[in-house]
Amino acid sequence: MATQTMEEILRKLQIKTTQLLEEESDGSANQTYECTKCKDQTGYIGIDNGKEVWIRCTCITWRRVKRLMKSSEITEEFKRLGFQNFKIDDKPDVIKDAYECSRMYYQSFDSIKNNRNNSIGLLGQPGAGKTHLLMAIANNLLQKKHIPVLYFPFVEGFGDLKDDFDALEDKLGRMKTVDVLFIDDLFKPVSVQTKEGRKRKPRATEWQVEQMYAVINYRYLNHLPIMVSSELTVDELCDIDEALGTRIYQMCQDYTVVIKGDRKQLNHRLVGAPA
Repeated sequence: MATQTMEEILRKLQIKTTQLLEEESDGSANQTYECTKCKDQTGYIGIDNGKEVWIRCTCITWRRVKRLMKSSEITEEFKRLGFQNFKIDDKPDVIKDAYECSRMYYQSFDSIKNNRNNSIGLLGQPGAGKTHLLMAIANNLLQKKHIPVLYFPFVEGFGDLKDDFDALEDKLGRMKTVDVLFIDDLFKPVSVQTKEGRKRKPRATEWQVEQMYAVINYRYLNHLPIMVSSELTVDELCDIDEALGTRIYQMCQDYTVVIKGDRKQLNHRLVGAPA
């Protein structure tokens, strides 16, 4: 039997690959593909040492990132938040401290992720960029390190889940076990009228505290990182539930910044507001 030349092997290979793709697409001439290299097959037939082999396409990497971003529940707007578009020029030192702390946390993540102190908390003044900085970490973990992150906005998250027990159980299960959990605006305060005037009251029902404790305690015991933003300080978190607050503090103590000061300097939404 005559030995096939490399040209004949490649020609037959091209014919076979074309046939496979046509069968997969039902012969549609107008079909479009996300990856034109493999026609969305995540691989293609190639030659290795004169033998036909299946080669994994490089598109697998960005497909994984795409799946991770979708499962993270991060909005399209938040996906654009990064360190490069966080402005620190002419900002107070505490804002710069939060920025540097966030960058340092991301840079150190691989070496600390399995430790007790593997988490980060940005606390205090609303409008100071806490969510932006933690979202920058989340986006970098997802896109560059391919580490699953779940975003949970506290108020909206529990608002969507309170009347759906099945969805609640599923979400709490994911919050407990995902590689990195980002809790945004934990126990966000509301303004209430008291005899002494208007005061901030943390949004923390007994049921919400119970659910958050179950999540945080699971992650605490299993050394799973959390990223937390809150308008409350560590003491205020402990006032709500000391067991919960102290766990958060212990997990985040190496990477915690409390932002306090003049709101017109710290809250970017008040820039230019009259005195």
